Order: sequence, then C-alpha cells, then structure tokens
Amino acid sequence: QVHLVESGGGLVQAGGSLRLSCAASGRTFSSYYMGWFRQAPGKEREFVGVISWSGGAISVADSVKGRFTISRDNAKNTAFLRMNSLKPEDTAVYYCAAALRGRSGLNLNQGVDYDYWGQGTQVTVSS
Repeated sequence: QVHLVESGGGLVQAGGSLRLSCAASGRTFSSYYMGWFRQAPGKEREFVGVISWSGGAISVADSVKGRFTISRDNAKNTAFLRMNSLKPEDTAVYYCAAALRGRSGLNLNQGVDYDYWGQGTQVTVSS
C-alpha cells in the first residue's frame, strides 16, 4: 500500500507560480512512476505529466509544456509539480498518482494504469 498526500495548492494570480508536492509513504517510492492529473469543475480528469521511477524520463501534456515541470526526490519519497506562468484555465484539483513499474503495456497518460492516488489539492488561478 502507498499513501500519497498532495500539498502546495492555493490561489495565485495569472502569471504566477506554484509548486505542488506529493509525499509518499508505504512501499518503495522508487518503484513507482509518479503522475500528475487535474480535474476542473465539469470536466474530465486530464493528464498533466509523469516522471519515471528514476527521474530520468519526464513527459508532460502539450497544454502545459514549457510551463510545468515534474521532478522527484527518491530519498525524501516526494514528487513535485512546478507550475509557472499559470493561466486561469489551469484552475483545477490536482492529483498525484503512483504506477508500479515493471509492467508491460502501461499507458501512463491514462489514469486507469495508476495504482494509488492522493486526495488532491486545489489550484485556483485568478485573472
């Protein structure tokens, strides 16, 4: 079992920055890909990005490319989502999720392949 807790959300003006953290407890953090998703009111959950278990590979959605980046600190069992140049359309609840590595056919931009989820943290960007 892996328990994930997000933090760092809040209210920020357009153009501002936030860094979300995802603290993990339980099984070996470095065994998991860490993904970030978001869900705005009335919309489906959207893939934001994912980082490999080692941190050596990162993929982000086109909608946030160049503005958001993902990192992780395996020694501290924490993943991060750094969000710059925030826009009102980035307003959503942001979730981190963990997917166990070593399985074939993982589709890491789809939530269904993730094993554990955090409770989410609200990010609101004012215009």
